[in-house]
Amino acid sequence: MAEKGKAAAPLPPAGSTRSKVDRSFRRALLPLLSTGSMEEIRNAFPSFTSDDQRRLQQLFIKVITSLHGHIEDVFESLCDEMKVGTVLDTVEQLVEEQSLDLLKSDKTNILDISRDLSISKKNEIQHLKELLEKAEGHNLQIRARLELIKKGRQQSSITEDALQKSMSEMQSHKTYSG
Repeated sequence: MAEKGKAAAPLPPAGSTRSKVDRSFRRALLPLLSTGSMEEIRNAFPSFTSDDQRRLQQLFIKVITSLHGHIEDVFESLCDEMKVGTVLDTVEQLVEEQSLDLLKSDKTNILDISRDLSISKKNEIQHLKELLEKAEGHNLQIRARLELIKKGRQQSSITEDALQKSMSEMQSHKTYSG
């Protein structure tokens, strides 16, 4: 509440952060405005006459109302002096820009991740192809060795057969000659 003769400071636009601060401040002051009921005054001052109790209640209401108005004026004055509205607007703008920037960077991150994953998979496929080619080359070498061994065995068995045949002929020749 503004004091009499003093113009009330215009309220900021509805929905702004400053307006929310003002509303919160006023809600915090509401318990001050709850004046004592006549019954509470009678219980607190039982020795007073009913007229004195009524005047005491009216005085109490005026004091509380004046105090409330003074507290609001001081609060508004401090907010204006410290440029709370401007600061809150700047903070709100920065928060909004930051949240928009996070959305942009999230999209960029998704695109970067997608690209990196694609490159990684291509590299992995290339690596697997190289491993497969090495394995195929190794298999060819093993087959070639096996072929050589088989040929060597075949030659060895031919040689062994020929040697046994020669030895048998020699023994047969010894038996006939001797």
